[in-house]
Amino acid sequence: MKRLMILAAPALLLGACSQNTQDQTANAADAVAGDANATLQNAVGDVGAATDDAFGSAERSMDNAGAHADAAGDRLSNSADRVGDRLSDHADRAGDDIANAADRAGDATGNALVRAGNAIRH
Repeated sequence: MKRLMILAAPALLLGACSQNTQDQTANAADAVAGDANATLQNAVGDVGAATDDAFGSAERSMDNAGAHADAAGDRLSNSADRVGDRLSDHADRAGDDIANAADRAGDATGNALVRAGNAIRH
């Protein structure tokens, strides 16, 4: 019962006030409600802007990561090309060395046969 009287007291007191006081109280309540609404709208706008900033930052980070991955892929491709070129150069040199060795072996075999033929003739 005491609680009901405590809650009802401001309404009863306001009813006992003059019309001017009641109007001023209503205007003050409207101003407080307007301020609360403006504050809420600002908060919603701030949250929206912060969300947009966060998504923009995430998008830029993903774009940067993609660019770095592309650059790494390009570097890897270039390195693979250089390795391929070096392997080709070494294979060419090895082939030349084998051909030269085969020529020398053929010459040595031919010379040995000539000497053997001369030895048989004499």
